[in-house]
Amino acid sequence: LRDQHGSEQSLAARSGERNVLLVFYPFAFTGVCSGEMLALQDHADDWAEHGTDVLAISCDPVPSLNAFADANGLTIPLLSDFWPHGKVSKAYGAFDNDLGAAGRATYVIDKAGTVRWTVQSAIADARDINDYLKALDAI
Repeated sequence: LRDQHGSEQSLAARSGERNVLLVFYPFAFTGVCSGEMLALQDHADDWAEHGTDVLAISCDPVPSLNAFADANGLTIPLLSDFWPHGKVSKAYGAFDNDLGAAGRATYVIDKAGTVRWTVQSAIADARDINDYLKALDAI
């Protein structure tokens, strides 16, 4: 997928080298999603300590993600699953058909590419960063 700068990002590029925290979220510029992305950004040192890259995925187009990142000072990769609409979200079982966008789902993927932990939350409920850290500690 392409990030907010139009650069291609992939799990394969990190294989064997980095864990990945794959965070699906519904929409840029919404309250809960903005709070979650800021929390991910605020814990950059924790992700680095765990050898983990954060990839946040929504079905927003690249220009929207770029504006969202700029407005919030986000440097984490925000990936666009815009077209084909939700293809990656659907592949992970994270797409919410009623919403027409990614739901709130998180996957911890180890360096070998194995999904080691997952959580799905209601659209209105923010996820707990501490749960991510516990999952990474268990790898």
